[in-house]
Amino acid sequence: MPKEHDVCEVTCIDEVKVKRVQEQLAQQKTLEVAKIFKALADETRIKIAYALAVEEELCVCDVANIINASTATASHHLRLLRNLGLAKYRKEGKLVYYSLDDDCVKQLIEIAFKHQQEVTKVERS
Repeated sequence: MPKEHDVCEVTCIDEVKVKRVQEQLAQQKTLEVAKIFKALADETRIKIAYALAVEEELCVCDVANIINASTATASHHLRLLRNLGLAKYRKEGKLVYYSLDDDCVKQLIEIAFKHQQEVTKVERS
């Protein structure tokens, strides 16, 4: 039985496409985007982001309970999400409430989970 190959067997470069994409990439902040995905690659932070996508706003104490961690741990993860522009916060008296920074972040989280559900369906088939 022939082995599947996932590499081109010959070199064939579409220089127009390559140049177009390279020019577009040169205008993008790829390192900043990579940092976003790196932050969301942590299971605790993706849980937090998901919780904020579902509830829109949660205090640090609620987040800590959702992820079964201390408020210090939750605060650390929330601060990282905030520093990367994924979350924002507001203080009300002695409580601090976090939410996702904007609808784009919410959509990113929702799309990632929807994609995972689709992958799981295909794997079960």
